[in-house]
Amino acid sequence: MTTSNYATERETTEGKVFTVTGGDWDQVVSGTDPINDERIVVNMGPQHPSTHGVLRLILELEGETVREARSVVGYLHTGIEKNLEYRNWVQGSTFVTRMDYLSPIFNETAYALAVEKLLGVTDDVTERATTIRVLMMELNRISSHLVWLATTGMELGAINMMLYGFREREYILDIFETITGLRMNHAYVRPGGVAQDVPDDAIRKIRDFLVLMPKKLKEYESLLSGQPIWIERTTNVAVLDVTACVALGITGPVLRSAGLAWDLRKTMPYCGYETYEFDVPTHTDGDVWGRYLVRLAEIRESLKLVEQALDRLKPGPVMVADKKIAWPAQLAIGVDGMGNSLEHVAKIMGQSMESLIHHFKLVTEGFRVPPGQVYVGIESPRGELGVHAVSDGGTRPYRVHYREPSFVNLQALPAMAEGGLIADVIAGGASLDPVMGGCDR
Repeated sequence: MTTSNYATERETTEGKVFTVTGGDWDQVVSGTDPINDERIVVNMGPQHPSTHGVLRLILELEGETVREARSVVGYLHTGIEKNLEYRNWVQGSTFVTRMDYLSPIFNETAYALAVEKLLGVTDDVTERATTIRVLMMELNRISSHLVWLATTGMELGAINMMLYGFREREYILDIFETITGLRMNHAYVRPGGVAQDVPDDAIRKIRDFLVLMPKKLKEYESLLSGQPIWIERTTNVAVLDVTACVALGITGPVLRSAGLAWDLRKTMPYCGYETYEFDVPTHTDGDVWGRYLVRLAEIRESLKLVEQALDRLKPGPVMVADKKIAWPAQLAIGVDGMGNSLEHVAKIMGQSMESLIHHFKLVTEGFRVPPGQVYVGIESPRGELGVHAVSDGGTRPYRVHYREPSFVNLQALPAMAEGGLIADVIAGGASLDPVMGGCDR
């Protein structure tokens, strides 16, 4: 005679009858299911789970619940910081712009500010150059947030948002190409100022963009903010309160979405930000929904800053007067689109032999920077981007180290993911907006 583990039984004239009495389902299952307590380890990656680069997450799962999460970085390592030690101070701009490739202007500006501080020429940078830096940074902030919105929408199923986000970003990249000659990795902001002035065509394009973008933001909100699936996937997901943010060193929109209005443009101003009118958007819930709202609000504030910067653009030089520092910005393209113009070459060659030798040494070796070390922090789209630059008095950096917000903010991923569903790992990780090019520099 067989017996049942699930219910009592008795014989009747109609046959065997089982009586089911409820009980503790967990005990019933654990008593009959030998694999109930087993956990599985899943490699999410190395791939691109809305991280703008290659990240590997090692997840220990119990069913669909994440019990342990570990981040593995280094798949995009470029050695940029080490390479800077083998290039002169001007050439460094070409390297640092490639780290966080979604916000190259910020990489360049932080580096330039650090070198200028070492040189002692911070106050000599012209007003027009500083205003152009603010203009370019705020345009870059908008383009970076658009990529975040596009890729996060894609990961959570809002495919249209991906198309629209990249579509509007193209306007900004077109502006950058008009000003710098390149869509990305510009090496435009350099020690002493910027590489070249902003042409009139770019000013017109920026004015058109200022009219276009507010309308597009309303479209994004119509598409997402009232959408039940978007709300469900973002509200109360990957919560990180202000205490956890401060303990982990988290900055940027993630910190501000937890309620702390910490923005270096306000708290530790640089590039004259203290003279601009703008707000620091915050939220209180500290979830993916809050980070979404904060970034949308930041785009609007950046549009206000861009408009103010345009109004402040006064005629003037875009480089410091010191020729040793400024000479790369004086280069001119020849009629063939390559090399230097004949007029520029003739000007160099027409001077004394001593001047020619001096120019040759300046070009090949670069200018010297007094010994010392400085730290400069600016507010990038992802948080505090800091540069610790050390000079031994030579023509090349002794050491340059970046405090990169993507690297620091990734510490929050386990705290956000553990105890939640595996589907929310993507939403939470995307809400950090990590760019692995900056993390693995």
